[in-house]
Amino acid sequence: MLAHRGLAPDAPENTMLAFAKAVAIGAAYLETDVHVSRDGVAVVAHDPTLKRVAGRDVDVSELTMGELRRVELGHAQGFCSLEEALDGFGELRFNIDVKVEGAVDPTVAALARTGSASRVLLTSFSDGRRRRLAGLVPDAVTSAGRAGVIRARLASLLWPRRLAGALHGAAALQVPERVGPVRLVTPRFVEAVHRAGAEVHVWTVNDPADMTRLLDLGVDGLVTDRADLALPLIAARS
Repeated sequence: MLAHRGLAPDAPENTMLAFAKAVAIGAAYLETDVHVSRDGVAVVAHDPTLKRVAGRDVDVSELTMGELRRVELGHAQGFCSLEEALDGFGELRFNIDVKVEGAVDPTVAALARTGSASRVLLTSFSDGRRRRLAGLVPDAVTSAGRAGVIRARLASLLWPRRLAGALHGAAALQVPERVGPVRLVTPRFVEAVHRAGAEVHVWTVNDPADMTRLLDLGVDGLVTDRADLALPLIAARS
């Protein structure tokens, strides 16, 4: 179970408080996102702008890390850097979605300074960016980008034995259950990915009935806003 942006129902998403609340109920895996500040710091943020989370029509990349820390997100929280999050939750594993090319080097630097490479999964919608990250941080595992997911989906249907090659070293596929009318996560897909030696993580799953159904299907991870619902359900199954 990966706590999506922390435990966001109880705190502003992607803040130290949201992460702390997820940890307090037993989460061992935190999912988060990274952009880059004006002064080149890897900053924990999902959106490229502050509009949704702070009501300000300004890009994350236009502000320094110091300025971002002072942005009021609610509950006395501001933006935090990736390094602060990794340091603050040193026993936790992080799933980090690197949103923009400019955040690659700052992310790599934050991982090096905190010695966190072995406890992170790196991903990006850009498969090229994901592969670059894999080369720069060989101790980390990675999840395929959009192109990798498409290749894997086609391989699972047409050439299952070629699926491992289609992953290009990715250890996981993180996917929605559906894209429009197309169901991605099927028994055949899960089985093919497992045979290729990789895992299937499904996002964003917030309904306990859906969690149960997907776990019964054999998926390896659930990315959820409701860690408070997922953890008791998973514990009851173990």
